[in-house]
Amino acid sequence: MKKADLGVAIYILAAVIFFIVPIPSILLDVMLAFNIAVALVILLNALFVKEVLDMSFFPTLLLFTTIFRISLNVSSTRLILNTGDPGNVVRTFGEFVGGNDLIIGAIIFVILLIIQFVVINKGSERVAEVTARFTLDAMPGKQMAIDADLNTGIINEKQARERREKIQQESSFFGAMDGATKYVKGDAMAGLIITFINLVGGTAMGMVRQGLAIGDALSQYGILTIGDGLSSQIPSLLISLATGILVTKASKEADFSQVLVKQLFGIPKVLYIVGAVLIFLGITTPLDWKLFLALGVAFIVTGKSVEKNIAIESIEEEVDTAEEQAEEIRKPENVNSLLQVDPIELEFGYGIIPLADVSQGGDLLDRVVMIRRQIALELGMVVPIIRLRDNIQLNPNQYIIKIKGIQVTEGEILFDHYMAMNPGFVEEEISGIPTFEPSFHLPALWITESQRERAESLGYTVVDPPSIIATHLTEVIRSHVDELLTKQDVQNLINNVKENNPVLIDELIPKLLGIGEIQKVLQNLLREGISIRDLLTILETLSDHAATTRDTDVLTEYARQSLKRAISSKYFPANEVTSVITLDPKVEQEIMASVKQTEQGAYLTLDPEKTKAIMASLETEIAKLENLGKNAIIITSPIVRMYFKKLTEDYFKDLIVVSYNEVESNIELQSVGMVSLS
Repeated sequence: MKKADLGVAIYILAAVIFFIVPIPSILLDVMLAFNIAVALVILLNALFVKEVLDMSFFPTLLLFTTIFRISLNVSSTRLILNTGDPGNVVRTFGEFVGGNDLIIGAIIFVILLIIQFVVINKGSERVAEVTARFTLDAMPGKQMAIDADLNTGIINEKQARERREKIQQESSFFGAMDGATKYVKGDAMAGLIITFINLVGGTAMGMVRQGLAIGDALSQYGILTIGDGLSSQIPSLLISLATGILVTKASKEADFSQVLVKQLFGIPKVLYIVGAVLIFLGITTPLDWKLFLALGVAFIVTGKSVEKNIAIESIEEEVDTAEEQAEEIRKPENVNSLLQVDPIELEFGYGIIPLADVSQGGDLLDRVVMIRRQIALELGMVVPIIRLRDNIQLNPNQYIIKIKGIQVTEGEILFDHYMAMNPGFVEEEISGIPTFEPSFHLPALWITESQRERAESLGYTVVDPPSIIATHLTEVIRSHVDELLTKQDVQNLINNVKENNPVLIDELIPKLLGIGEIQKVLQNLLREGISIRDLLTILETLSDHAATTRDTDVLTEYARQSLKRAISSKYFPANEVTSVITLDPKVEQEIMASVKQTEQGAYLTLDPEKTKAIMASLETEIAKLENLGKNAIIITSPIVRMYFKKLTEDYFKDLIVVSYNEVESNIELQSVGMVSLS
């Protein structure tokens, strides 16, 4: 057991033992002195701690010190009633602090109780309650601010995680402090009750056991009782003060003493006025002129000193700034920062800035956060940080999207307008500015706020500018998600799986496959929109087949087949007959005959004329399905699927190619056409 654990355990157990076992007066003296020392340590820690969370266990500490102090009260009560000798500390507090007078001691004790109970405890309790409420209410806003800073690149993932943990700790701390202040309040009440019981019980014991007169018994036991109350109440007052200091610190990170002195005596003008007022009072009133004159002069001299220090600090700051600027000019240009390429960037003109500015009601940053969450749920990949930047070189309403520093697409919006799109069945037209929806290049209209309600009632799909940008960005990320998956991302995903499946990872990596080969398989899946969220299944499949082949294209096909439930649910609705296109067996034979295997992988050497004929037939069959309003899905045999996909991806980028082994047995398919060479 650690020394700290042992010390805390002894401290708590001692409190329990003191309730049960009588202790000698000398041990009580030691414990009362120790109690005062602990109270002073807590007070000074609360005073000088820079951050309240550095005393995050303060609520628990309040409970411990309260129960320990009450146990000492019980022990001293037992000694007062049994022997009339509770020790040096209690007697000294009664005779010296209480003036060896029952009335004076009682008055001092009552004053301490009033200060603690009415002033400090009441205020601390209210402040703790309000702080806990406001801290809890502010949590969503703080979380959104962290997400915004994360997306704009101000902080990284580690810093964001630390800030979120700190918010949780603050919420827990102030919530606990709200309840812990009740310990202090209850302690004050218990002190008052115990003192009253001691006084009555001691007087009765003196009269019955020792045959004292009521006045003598009251005087003898009353002074001891007041001493007992004062010896307990003063440490209690110190801890109450520490509680008040901790919950009323305006800054959660501040050197309390330095800030307090600077705020009180940091403005020379204030010190001059106070000094002048004190001198005026000393001269014009019967007050002691020497005292007030000396204080007034002291304030004026202090003001002069503060003013001089402020001037020196100002000059030093100017010199430091000048030196920093000169140093910047002298030192060689640091071009390393220019080499950094952001994976995803969204740049926009100044007219779109209000959409990204939270202070102006913009929620584009929140939508970017949701995009990353949406992609993570859909495809099982953590999208890199999306950088948002304004670019004055763009048109005011223009935005561009970059992948790895290269522009891949652009768009333009009209601020304070809405985009209305006809889903195909609305016959009545509305007036607006013709445009095209940037994500799917569908015809649309820009309409005003006043037209929005009518357009929606007619059946138009109406979206606001932030939604347009967010949708466009989402589609761009989906189409380039395989490029964004780095080896480090793959390693992070594997580490997550390894926590619960270490045997699988140890067997697979690096004995059978390297990180780069797994990355290629995952990129192949993402390129065709297949989620890698079920990474455990994918890695188990790779482990089963990597011993026989390390061809990442072949391994991708095995992985797809193991994910057939997910693929079927993605492309083939349950309880429906799905229309598909099949391949003529002759076409499949031609494709397989033209496959050439090399050390770098397999590639097709299909005759250009045959390729042209296949593409023409495929285009005809796709048109049939599109005229029916359905997605074009090609069903092939497993061995042909990846080669046919490679053959067609330059002609039909979004074509869905699925093998028979990737379709669940309960799925109903209907072939509405066949791709052939004729």
